Amino acid sequence: MASAPTGRERAKADRQSALVREAARLFAERGFSGVSLEELGAAVGISGPAVYRHFAGKQALLGAILVRVSEGLRNGGSEVVGAGGTAEERLAGLVRFHVDFALTQSDVIRVQDRELANLIDEDRHAVRRLQREYVETWVRVLAEAHPDSNERELRVRAHACFGLINSTPYSVRGLRDAPDEQTVRGLLETMALAAIS
Repeated sequence: MASAPTGRERAKADRQSALVREAARLFAERGFSGVSLEELGAAVGISGPAVYRHFAGKQALLGAILVRVSEGLRNGGSEVVGAGGTAEERLAGLVRFHVDFALTQSDVIRVQDRELANLIDEDRHAVRRLQREYVETWVRVLAEAHPDSNERELRVRAHACFGLINSTPYSVRGLRDAPDEQTVRGLLETMALAAIS
């Protein structure tokens, strides 16, 4: 049985999470090359060199952002599908899950769109593999919902749906108020379901 983390270990984990979150925000705003290590540290109340206590450098921090979110998508999609239901119900669940991701992780979407080339090879390969696994989760459910479609068509449906939803950080930036976000959420879910139906 694993022992509970110490206060120091919890504080370190919290600082790492804060660094990942703030790095995503800064990279989304100014680009990977436009953010210094000192700015990353200052965003969480530490010096630039202190960032090295948590990550090997800026590239490692970028890798943590994109690998973690790719793992989250892959694992979350698997959980949605594992909950059962008809193919249509699971597709609706996947759409809700991805819309929630787009509305809560818009900075990460912008970082991935622009900064994938700045990852080290190992992290880039991990992100690509995790993304393929996430797409395959969608394709398997789509194959049940559309048994007459070939695999290529199903992939087009999945990617078109992602494109529609992932455009959110650009098309609805600034909509953080709950009523506006609920309207956007409902609209995105309706449009995405129509796109893959």
